[in-house]
Amino acid sequence: MPKISVIYFLLINTTHLIMKQIAIFASGSGSNAQAIVEYFQNHNQIRVACILSNRPDAYVLERAKQLNVPAYTFTRQEYQEGATIRQILQNHQIDFIVLAGFLWLIPGYLLEAFPKAMINIHPALLPKFGGKGMFGMHVHNAVVAQGEKESGISIHYVNEHYDEGDIIYQATCPITVSDTPQHVAQKVHQLEYLHFPRIIEQVVLQLPERH
Repeated sequence: MPKISVIYFLLINTTHLIMKQIAIFASGSGSNAQAIVEYFQNHNQIRVACILSNRPDAYVLERAKQLNVPAYTFTRQEYQEGATIRQILQNHQIDFIVLAGFLWLIPGYLLEAFPKAMINIHPALLPKFGGKGMFGMHVHNAVVAQGEKESGISIHYVNEHYDEGDIIYQATCPITVSDTPQHVAQKVHQLEYLHFPRIIEQVVLQLPERH
């Protein structure tokens, strides 16, 4: 009888060890990456396993070091060829990829390997102000220049085009006539930190088991 109890205890607790593993791709400062890592630090089903960057000088790498998250950099050639990236993701048994300020178009081998398991956040209300070259302050400058009354964030699945994947979630913030692009950026950042980790959690927990 005690043996059965021990086995039952091990089975129940082993379920908490089957974690969904996230990889974050980032090109810049990494404030969103940090918010995501911190959100999942004590999660019993999801963890950030690694951070990858195409820029060896990106501050996200310093954030990864401070957060004790393994971090890797890669060249454009390595990215296009795919072997290095595949090996990193395989080594960490990655289930899901998050793009958090990552500026390169996603290659076919990653889209094939992670169907409906890769999402991006864009700092505007898509389909407005999206596409190649529309990132960071470029977006906020354009929003203000166009006299928009609101902006926000769009969280969407990734496909072969910039910012054109199916939208999962949007949140808005008002823009006043006195708002500068910097003011808009601050409002949008707050939406990112508030909503992106939560939406990642919802999507990841709905993933089927990978075989």
